[in-house]
Amino acid sequence: MPLLYDFNLDSAEDLAQRLASNVKRRRLEKGLSRSALSMMSGVPMPTIAKFEQHHSISLKGFLALAKALGYTDAMKSLLAEPVYTTMEELDTINKNKALLSTKKSI
Repeated sequence: MPLLYDFNLDSAEDLAQRLASNVKRRRLEKGLSRSALSMMSGVPMPTIAKFEQHHSISLKGFLALAKALGYTDAMKSLLAEPVYTTMEELDTINKNKALLSTKKSI
């Protein structure tokens, strides 16, 4: 169900750019070169450069960078809790949770 008032205008590219910028910022704060982060994460240095410059990376590559920078817990908690904006949406979430737990016990 689409939200009636969704003022979040961030595109997927905007989000990718923000993530790339954050990774670069965290890398530089720790005094790490791309080469050093590459050795720590197992992500090739050209891939890190491409991500920082063009905001493109595989999910596994991104997670490896996040882990190397100390963000394992943040990655585990991403999407861990439902998000809702209306009581109707919360009711739907709770009904679906109940259905999922019923299916697991079968």
